[in-house]
Amino acid sequence: MARFLLAIDQGTTGPTALVLSDRAEVLGRATHEFAQHFPEPGLVEHDVDEIWASVGASVRDALRAADVRASDCAGIGITNQRETTVLWERASGRPLHRAIVWQDRRTAARCAELKAQGHEALFRERTGLVLDPYFSGTKLEWLLDHVPGARARAERGELAFGTIDSVLVQRLSGGALHLTDVTNASRTLLYDLRAERWDSELCALLRVPSSVLPEVRSSSEVYGHTRGLELLPDGIPIAGIAGDQQAALFGQTCFAPGDAKCTYGTGAFLLLNTGREAMRSQTGLLTTIAWRIGGVTTYALEGSSFVAGSAVQWLRDQLRIIKTAGEVEALARQVESTEGVVFVPALTGLGAPHWDPVARGLICGLTRGSSAAHIARATLEGIAFQIAELVEAMQTDAQTPLRRLRVDGGAAMNDLLMQMQTDLLGVPIDRPSLVETTALGAAYLAGLAVGVFENSDAIAKVHRIERSFEPLIGAPEREQHMQRWRVAVRRARSQA
Repeated sequence: MARFLLAIDQGTTGPTALVLSDRAEVLGRATHEFAQHFPEPGLVEHDVDEIWASVGASVRDALRAADVRASDCAGIGITNQRETTVLWERASGRPLHRAIVWQDRRTAARCAELKAQGHEALFRERTGLVLDPYFSGTKLEWLLDHVPGARARAERGELAFGTIDSVLVQRLSGGALHLTDVTNASRTLLYDLRAERWDSELCALLRVPSSVLPEVRSSSEVYGHTRGLELLPDGIPIAGIAGDQQAALFGQTCFAPGDAKCTYGTGAFLLLNTGREAMRSQTGLLTTIAWRIGGVTTYALEGSSFVAGSAVQWLRDQLRIIKTAGEVEALARQVESTEGVVFVPALTGLGAPHWDPVARGLICGLTRGSSAAHIARATLEGIAFQIAELVEAMQTDAQTPLRRLRVDGGAAMNDLLMQMQTDLLGVPIDRPSLVETTALGAAYLAGLAVGVFENSDAIAKVHRIERSFEPLIGAPEREQHMQRWRVAVRRARSQA
């Protein structure tokens, strides 16, 4: 029996493909970046064909590195940038427009209009989300309104909508499948969390015809098989799907209510498992579906920070004070503190708990003595401050203190950032041996569906922690830091 698993993690800057053994050992890894398109300030797009080409290159290279034949893979797991929105022709699979990325803010005015019309409470109640351009629904509405002929063609059933998981499944299956899983559906502003179905009233408000919507399935099952590809042979089961943050929660084995993880990628995303309760947030967090397996749905609270690793990229690409992202830690360690410099990285607005799409990035507290090292250190602190603020909100909603936090994502390898984070939280942090837990979660979900893993206990046995971090400061100092952050955030929001 084939025991290898292929995981495709289609992220914002590029996909990563992993080939894993049945003990979650990485046998092969590959990633290929693709272009980011910025037609205007606030607009972010991806070319779907460039995404697909980079997925193919990553899968080929990962299989080659693992020295594993594709036909020996027991299943494929997919995880993806969740809210990024695509509209394509059913007959040909051809996209009608570039993908509109989750970071894109073009529908901010439309969201404000829906709020002014009094619809926010309805969206919040049904979907667990806030009216923000982050989510897919208003992006899809924009495509239907702005691509010539799209709305009429959609009404005739000629077009299909999907997030990137749907695109990959459609192409991997040779066009046979148009589906998504519950985690991605729950990020669209169109899906009723508790009824677990597309909501006709919300679709009507956004003028989305039901004919474009994908079928919604669980997070772990055999959806179909590969077909008609040069990349892979026919017949490999496509068996696991979850949005990237839910996949990371699963990959971190956060299986019990109260377990929490934070992924530090382009953005940073904190999720808390709330079990079978779709807990309503009173603090600006999101209620989302964590996964559905075997007919049982698990929910989560989520806090989203739009800018994390991309703040370091900004230092590299715009300020040019570092040549590679990996240099930021060494530069930041050149000083013992920021000397009062605070960076609020609201480069694409502020996510939870503020949900302020017009907030702007802010560096304050500069003096003649401030250096690149101070700014680098303030950038790492700004990432950690955002997560500390989210944890405060999450503890208020859940009415229980966080016991410890599991971390992953590329920026979680930054030891200084992790120490800053544990200091600001006052709880221990665990970092796994494999920080690419989004891909790992997708592999686990696929492995469950095809029998590589018997159950969640079997998965927990192969999960490994590489390092733990403990807080080194006390509550008074922690509160002083947080107060400095709150003042800076108010100033960032007042710039709009």
